[in-house]
Amino acid sequence: MTIRVYKAQRALEAWRDGRCVLRAGVSLGPGAAEGRKLREGDLRTPEGGYFVCAKNASSKYYLSLGISYPNARDAREGFARGEITGEQLEAIISAEIGRRRPDWDTPLGGFVMIHGEHPGGRTGDWTAGCAALKNADMRALFEMAEIGDEVEILP
Repeated sequence: MTIRVYKAQRALEAWRDGRCVLRAGVSLGPGAAEGRKLREGDLRTPEGGYFVCAKNASSKYYLSLGISYPNARDAREGFARGEITGEQLEAIISAEIGRRRPDWDTPLGGFVMIHGEHPGGRTGDWTAGCAALKNADMRALFEMAEIGDEVEILP
């Protein structure tokens, strides 16, 4: 399955075998319109190619799918800006090659999820950089998704 998030349209689609099996609206981080995620705390949603690297059935936000941010591109750019070490860069690249969850505890940030609604009922762009769906849509996506599924986040 491939999950596509279209940031400008605030939409998510899940595709399997060439057909769309789910369409849903999403809320993003309030910094989403300012471009892609660069570092921890910027409230932006990443852009690029990732994969589902974690599933959490006990999420604070109903259900969640962890995505593999930061990826190798994010890490190379963060290293070039002097924000991560060479060791962190190599670990993130290795995680991507091995299809494992990258280090989520670097200055680039992490814990970027596709998840359900805020328990307090927030609307609009309220996440810290994640993509939030209505709980019913999140349930459907969670049941279909598997570790390793592709995630494309587009501007």
